[in-house]
Amino acid sequence: MNSATRRNAIKTLVTGSGLLLFSPNSLLAATGNKKDRLGVALVGLGYYSTDLLAPALQQTRHCYLAGIVTGTPSKATAWQKKYNIPDKNIYNYSNFDQIANNPDIDVVYVVLPPSMHKEYTIRAANAGKHVWCEKPMAMTEQECRDMITACSANKRTLTIGYRLQHEPNTKAWRKLIKDQALGKVRSLNCAAGYRDNRTDHWKQKKEMGGGVLYDMGVYSIQGARLGTAMEPINILSATTSTTRPEIYKNGLDETTVAKLEFPGGVIADIKTSFGENINFLDIRCEKGAISVNPYQAYNGQTVTSPLGKIQHSYSVPMQQTMQMDADALAILTKQPVAVPGEEGLRDIRIVEAIYRAAATGKAITL
Repeated sequence: MNSATRRNAIKTLVTGSGLLLFSPNSLLAATGNKKDRLGVALVGLGYYSTDLLAPALQQTRHCYLAGIVTGTPSKATAWQKKYNIPDKNIYNYSNFDQIANNPDIDVVYVVLPPSMHKEYTIRAANAGKHVWCEKPMAMTEQECRDMITACSANKRTLTIGYRLQHEPNTKAWRKLIKDQALGKVRSLNCAAGYRDNRTDHWKQKKEMGGGVLYDMGVYSIQGARLGTAMEPINILSATTSTTRPEIYKNGLDETTVAKLEFPGGVIADIKTSFGENINFLDIRCEKGAISVNPYQAYNGQTVTSPLGKIQHSYSVPMQQTMQMDADALAILTKQPVAVPGEEGLRDIRIVEAIYRAAATGKAITL
């Protein structure tokens, strides 16, 4: 029985009274042979895929680079030559949905501007593929929910690319917080940003998901949430600004600062910027402070506290290698992933609330 015949048979089986309960592609994928390693297709071949994800996939044990999706033929040619990718595993945005027929590809990694995350996550899920989606998860809370629903309906895993949640220094300081090794958290300060001198990138285009809060801001939000081990209950205040209105136009934020309130009166001050290099996390506890500096770099994290120094060393792109290996292993062993879609949704909900607080000048209850 060929794949088309199998798909039609499955569709007939699950359609019932004309109502298709699940994508036939997701059920077809479930009938495949068990694999030891998952094939990953990268969607979007910009800097992050080129300089970090593809090299990381040469080091992973539980997954490998199986395919690519790009709208630039010259990139497809270069990648095919460099990574020995078969013709049948190379797609563009027009024929993307045909990936459903390719058993080599188990996971689609969406590495596109945020405005495209929802579309390609849903299309990948409907094609019967697991989805890894780069941060920020999407443009709105509703888009996040739609992505989660699509993956759930197709019985596919949705994971958000928060690399720090997989790296050993972050795991170490999170354990200190969880164990209350220095007592309860009293307050927190987190900043993430860099000087971005580009003028025509998607990060400078509002309709594509630009603005610093979506991109670097989610790191500061993650720092506040993970550093307190709680969820915020209020955005007490927020401001957005730019020193380069010719680049960050129509209110697009080059810099955002916000004050978040957590249960028990714990306050977190966060800042994010495309105008300056800032990169730290300070967590003030009852018995001393935990400092992470740099906080969200690709390597070199150093954790200091009265309990001593923590510094697990590794080279770039080990964070991406650890992230993808952990996510692939979870799928292979049918275990929950560390960073599911719901985690990305939590951050986008906060992003939207911070923007509302900045626009109205009022506190926003979450």
